[in-house]
Amino acid sequence: MQTQLELARAGHITPQIQTVAKQENESPEVICRRVANGQIVIPVHPGRPDQKVVGIGKGLRTKVNASIGTSSDIIDLDLEIRKARIAEEEGADTLMELSTGGDLNRIRREILAHTRLPVGNVPLYQAFCEAARRYRNPNRLDPEFLFDLIEQQLADGISFMAIHCGINQYTIERLRNQGFRYGGLVSKGGTFMVSWMEYNRQENPLYEQFERVCTLMKRYDAVLSLGNGIRAGAIHDSHDRAQMAEMIINCELAERGRALGCQTMVEGPGHVPLDEIEGNIMLEKRMSGEAPYYVLGPLPADSGAGYDHVTAAIGAANSARYGADLVCYITPAEHLALPNEDDVREGVRVTRLATRIGDIAKFPERREVEKQVALARRDSRWEDHFKLLMFPDRAREIRAERTPENQKTCTMCGDFCAMERGAALFAAATSPEKRAGRPADQPQ
Repeated sequence: MQTQLELARAGHITPQIQTVAKQENESPEVICRRVANGQIVIPVHPGRPDQKVVGIGKGLRTKVNASIGTSSDIIDLDLEIRKARIAEEEGADTLMELSTGGDLNRIRREILAHTRLPVGNVPLYQAFCEAARRYRNPNRLDPEFLFDLIEQQLADGISFMAIHCGINQYTIERLRNQGFRYGGLVSKGGTFMVSWMEYNRQENPLYEQFERVCTLMKRYDAVLSLGNGIRAGAIHDSHDRAQMAEMIINCELAERGRALGCQTMVEGPGHVPLDEIEGNIMLEKRMSGEAPYYVLGPLPADSGAGYDHVTAAIGAANSARYGADLVCYITPAEHLALPNEDDVREGVRVTRLATRIGDIAKFPERREVEKQVALARRDSRWEDHFKLLMFPDRAREIRAERTPENQKTCTMCGDFCAMERGAALFAAATSPEKRAGRPADQPQ
C-alpha cells in the first residue's frame, strides 16, 4: 500500500488530508504539500477505520499525547482501559500504550479496542521484557525476534512507534568519552539498547537495518517516531555531546525515512532549562528538514516532583510557542509512581492548556476565543463565560462551592467587584453624551 507521504507526493489529496484541512481551517492543498515535504504526518492504520484522524506538524495546532501502561508493580488491565478512556474524554490527540507488566499482547489489543485515538508504543519495551522472561537476561534478546515483534504490534493496530534507531556505536562513544551525567540514562528503551550493545559488542540492529524498519512501518502506513534514548534526565545534562549525537543521527534518519516513503517524526529533548528550549527546537527543525517534533516535557527544572505536570506545562507552552508539534503529557506522578486515573485527567488538562498558551503566541489569528472569554467575563455573563472555557465543568464546580450573595459577582470581591463597577464606569465614560462633551448621568 502507498503511504500518506507517497500519495501526497503524487498529488493525491486523501480523505485523511481533507479531514486535517477541515480540522485546522487550512486548504487541503497546503496540507497535502506539507505532508509531501515530510513537515506533517498523519498516523493512520488500515485496520482501524474508525480511528480519529490527527495531523501533526507545521502550521497545525500543537497536539497532546497521553501515555498509559502497566508496570511490573501494578498490573491492572481495567485501570489502564479506564485511563485510556479518560485521556480520550479529556481531549488527548494521541495515546501511547507503554506497558511492561502482565500479558502485554492482551493489554495492547484491549487498549486498541477501547479507544478511537491513534495509539503508539515503544516496541523495545516488550522485546526486552520477553527476553528477560525467557532467558532471565534481557541482553540475550534476538534481533530477529525484535523485528517480528514490531510487525506483530503494527498488525494489531499501532499507528506510530517510538523506535530507538539513533543509538549507535558513535553515540555510545560520545557518552563514554563524556564520562559523566548528572541524570544518568532515563529512557527505559534507550538504557536497554545501550546495555544490549555493550553486552553483545554489536551495533544497534534498528540503526544497522534502518531500511528494514522503514519497510515494516510503510506496510501499515505507521509513523516512525525516532526515539530519544539518550535524552537528558537533568537540566545539567541538556545538550551534552551524547544527546546531541543522537539528535543529529535521528535528524539524518528522518530524512532517510522520508526518502524511502516512510512518515517520520523526531523525539526530544527531556529536561531542558527554559532558555535552551527555543534553540533545541530550532536545531531539530533545521537539521531534520522541518520534520514534526515530538517533545517529552521538556521539564525546565528538576526539583518539582509532585507538581512536575506544572513544571512540564511551562516547558510545553514554550515548546509550542517555538514550533514543537506534539507534546507528551506529564502527570503529577512523574518521577514518583505509576499514574492513576486522576493523574491522567490532570496531566491531559494541564498539557492542553499549555499547548493552547503556546499556540496563542504562535498563531495570533487564533486568539478570538480568548477575546470572547474576556468580554463575557467583563460583562458578568457567566453562562457564556463557562461555555467558552476549556474546562467548564471545573469552573462551574468552583463557583458552586462558593456561591456569592450577588449572582453577578463572585466571592473573590463580593460587593467590591471590579468588573461590575468597571462596567458602569466604562458605560458612563463612553456614552454619547460624554463623547459629545456633555456631562453624563452619574452611575447608580
